[in-house]
Amino acid sequence: MKTYYNPEDLKKFSKIGNFQKKLADKFFDYYGEVFAEGELSAREKSLIALAVAHAIQCPYCIDAYTSDSLEKGWTEGQMMEAVHVAGAIRGGASLVHGVQMMNKVNDLTM
Repeated sequence: MKTYYNPEDLKKFSKIGNFQKKLADKFFDYYGEVFAEGELSAREKSLIALAVAHAIQCPYCIDAYTSDSLEKGWTEGQMMEAVHVAGAIRGGASLVHGVQMMNKVNDLTM
């Protein structure tokens, strides 16, 4: 079955610089620094990345950070809880924008 998202493409991510090496190098340097140990542990950052991957719905990121989170010792339950946090934030963001619609309705009907 042909899809837009080919799981094999994730393995090609490091090749993204083939068309623009300078910018890719900068991105990968930044990416490496972001996920290095800091105020947050690399382990914590992996779980955050998993939740964000679900919020932005990136199948490549979901694959990568599911594996990474398991490797870093997160349990299935912890990972699913993080996904639910992402879902709650994403759902809440949609709902809070309903205030904009309500304001517009009030402006138009007053």
